[in-house]
Amino acid sequence: MTSTDADSQLFHAARQWAAQDPDPATAAELTELIRLSESGVASARQDLGDSFSGTLQFGTAGLRAALGPGPNRMNRVVVRRAAAGLAAFLAGAVAAQAPGTRPRAVVGYDARYNSDIFAEETAAIFTAAGIETFLMPQALPTPLLAYAVRALDCDGGVMVTASHNPPQDNGYKVYLGRHAVEESGRGAQIVAPYDAGIAAQIDEVAALDSIVLATEGWTVLEPGIATDYETATAALALPAHFPARDLKIVLTPLHGVGGETAVSVLNAAGFTDVTLVAEQAAPDPDFPTVNFPNPEEPGALDLALETAARVDADLVLANDPDADRAAVAAKDPDTGAWRMLRGDEVGALLGAHIVARLAATAQEATAQEATAQETTEQTPDGVFANSIVSSRLLSRIAAAAGLAHEETLTGFKWISRVPGLLYGYEEALGYCVAPGLVRDKDGISAAVLIAELAAAAKAEGKTIFDTLDELYLIHGLHASDQLSIRVADLGLLDAMMNRLRVSPPDAFGGSAVETFIDLAEGSEQLPPTDGLLYLTRDLTRVIIRPSGTEPKLKCYLEVIRSVGSAAELPEARQAARAALDLVLGDVREALGL
Repeated sequence: MTSTDADSQLFHAARQWAAQDPDPATAAELTELIRLSESGVASARQDLGDSFSGTLQFGTAGLRAALGPGPNRMNRVVVRRAAAGLAAFLAGAVAAQAPGTRPRAVVGYDARYNSDIFAEETAAIFTAAGIETFLMPQALPTPLLAYAVRALDCDGGVMVTASHNPPQDNGYKVYLGRHAVEESGRGAQIVAPYDAGIAAQIDEVAALDSIVLATEGWTVLEPGIATDYETATAALALPAHFPARDLKIVLTPLHGVGGETAVSVLNAAGFTDVTLVAEQAAPDPDFPTVNFPNPEEPGALDLALETAARVDADLVLANDPDADRAAVAAKDPDTGAWRMLRGDEVGALLGAHIVARLAATAQEATAQEATAQETTEQTPDGVFANSIVSSRLLSRIAAAAGLAHEETLTGFKWISRVPGLLYGYEEALGYCVAPGLVRDKDGISAAVLIAELAAAAKAEGKTIFDTLDELYLIHGLHASDQLSIRVADLGLLDAMMNRLRVSPPDAFGGSAVETFIDLAEGSEQLPPTDGLLYLTRDLTRVIIRPSGTEPKLKCYLEVIRSVGSAAELPEARQAARAALDLVLGDVREALGL
């Protein structure tokens, strides 16, 4: 096919799309792209070509892409087809599991561009398909939608959000519940094979004008759904056992939808000294004060840290724009400077605090049940879990407490499905501290427990860094780092992974590789996934995998060093940092960088 023929086909497809587009804004944008492309504007031709380079694929992350016209963008045409396909999937799943039962679904949305429109049209399509549908009353956090799926006993849930993606993006996240999924997955994000089943139904959707949108019939929920979540989440605090509330908190929602909810929950839990970062307090889809609305990104917390210094705060808490993640910063007593904690550090702190909470409530129960002659020993019940790329420290904390521990693939769609889950986390700032309420990561409930543990430490004259050091003295110093390699050509990712499979490194940081696992082969514990795991003689661990959401290769490194006393910690930290630097160099060399 000549370039002229290709352009002719592209322009024809684009005009057809513009003619059927229900959104006048994207139709006009597309018409202008066609005009500029035909006039020889190269950038317009490239943008137009990418918009029609394929169909946005529905997967375990649902849909997520830049807003704009065409099948490879997020827009009302793509969302209508996704909603119609999901409606058909839910109807079929419920009919198979509970014949005669009317399916139920709830739809939520954040404050990004078009989120409310995508949510309202989804509700209209669900209703027309015979699904009893609930629509959230306003833009609210993702954890609240996940809560509603379970609280309203729904078969499905949709959250319109792109989480911490750039401003130009939006997304469509799907949850299953009740009759649509097995017990361990009720209220959780979808995994295979449900994603493929939904995708197949989307592919079966007929012409756009055949999709019926109801004009009424769905229920717009009362604000009480948010109040219920706030009440239940605030009740996670245990003031009888951890009464300290003297904590000055600075909170930022990074222009997202979590600010009002998070402040309400923290206040209700007894943490009333909360200062919102004024410039980032209100939802704003342009995210004007940050280059990238992700608390992990450099500079994202600058305003929060400035505010903390000004008000002499004890703790900084940050949620990403849909509030399913939580970041923590505090003043490091060794340097006097504010520092954001790594996700693994927060994950370990929360794990240890949950163990302490279990011990406190078990002692109370034992005291109530004990007679003058006998006492009852209670063993903690439940499972701690974290993703395979997260630190191994949580497994040691769990073992010391007599708790089971599991590793999962990356993503809360896997962590949340662990049977008997008591607490789960992943290093990318995701924490599930109350799986009975929200079977997903939740940055607001995590904030409550982070505040509780920080206040308890302060009451004892300590910081959260002191608490971390105590964990290191018991379980060993666990130090981690990451290397991310962004590529323009996805084929480079395959080339780098193949290079490692063909010529696996024999040592990292001077320590010989004793275990090499190709995660693509799967195991009894883990389904297959594209990744490589190396474990050396001195317990250094290296995991290399392509990102599931971005065009980059991610390398996760961890070293462990035994520490005999507090006096040895500074030297151990320096040794661990030096070891990580050596490992980083070896990883780069192995990748041919």
